[in-house]
Formats: sequence, C-alpha cells, structure tokens
Amino acid sequence: MHIQPFEAAWRKSTFCNGADACIEVAPLANGDVALRDSKEQDGPVLVFTPAEWEAFTAGVRDGEFDMVTLGAGA
Repeated sequence: MHIQPFEAAWRKSTFCNGADACIEVAPLANGDVALRDSKEQDGPVLVFTPAEWEAFTAGVRDGEFDMVTLGAGA
C-alpha cells in the first residue's frame, strides 16, 4: 500500500502557539505516523511505524532527547 502523506490530516502541537517553526504530525490510513516541518509543507516527510512512533514518544516523555541528556554545550 502506498501512502500519500500530502493527503493526510496534519496538525501542529498546541505548544506551537502560532509559531512557524514547528513540526506537524498526521496519522496515516495504514496506522503509520507522518511527521514534517511546518515551514516546508511540500518538503520531506518522515514516516514511522506504530512501534517506532511509540518508542520515539516514550523517549521524549522520558527526557531521552533533552539537551542536557544529549550533552549539548559540554
């Protein structure tokens, strides 16, 4: 099955507060999740399986990608 992310129902986080520099996420018909840069809506799209999306969002919730955890500024 070929998914057309441009046909997806994209949405921004409420944390964007109208800012342009945000990401948009869209559930796809096959259960995958698509992610894109809101400034480049015709640009590249990342597509995650449900398991990949769950692992990513769990890492975000657990602080795995926080700048301190990543060693930024060290």
